[in-house]
Amino acid sequence: MKLLIVPVTAFMQNCSLLVCEQTGLAAAIDPGGDLDRIDAALAGAGARLAKVFLTHGHIDHCGQAAEFARRHGVPLEGPQREDRFWIEQLPGQARMFGFPPIAAFEPDRWLEDGDTVSFGNQTLSVLHCPGHTPGHVVFFHEPSRLAIVGDVLFQGSIGRTDFPRGDHATLIRSITEKLWPLGDDVAFVPGHGPMSTFGDERASNPYVGDRAT
Repeated sequence: MKLLIVPVTAFMQNCSLLVCEQTGLAAAIDPGGDLDRIDAALAGAGARLAKVFLTHGHIDHCGQAAEFARRHGVPLEGPQREDRFWIEQLPGQARMFGFPPIAAFEPDRWLEDGDTVSFGNQTLSVLHCPGHTPGHVVFFHEPSRLAIVGDVLFQGSIGRTDFPRGDHATLIRSITEKLWPLGDDVAFVPGHGPMSTFGDERASNPYVGDRAT
């Protein structure tokens, strides 16, 4: 499986493109905007979009996801249903942050902890990791030891919890009880900024490293 990262929107949000090299089919995780840029990356990889997955309902992650899925005629899956209220607020979020008008949407499938999602010959596990938002999910591809964690965890930091229904203690539990057990060797793509590994964050992250918790 090939990974491509396309930063999108003024928030430089990491849209992850996962490409099944056996079939040429791809999944886009959090295509929040700049859809033509994402399409150019797909074309450059010689891939065809099969699915859109969402980690959570904030506008930079999901604002144009429904449009992208419609553009390609593919299903939109995620996040967990507790983020419905965020998706319902997309029109207001767009006005607040200066985005073009955006309509609320209903995904084709809400995801739950323990679910799997698939595209081509690839399957990813779904982990419900609330705290940043109540319905945030993480996608884990065990064969390549890769996690797409949205705004749960960053290199040297963790997600904000001052938004409505955010909770710091819940976020810490999500990281330490759901992510760390996957293994120190797991590399992860955060919602913003550079990649890291769970082992590196356990060793040095001032908010959730082993010495901090």
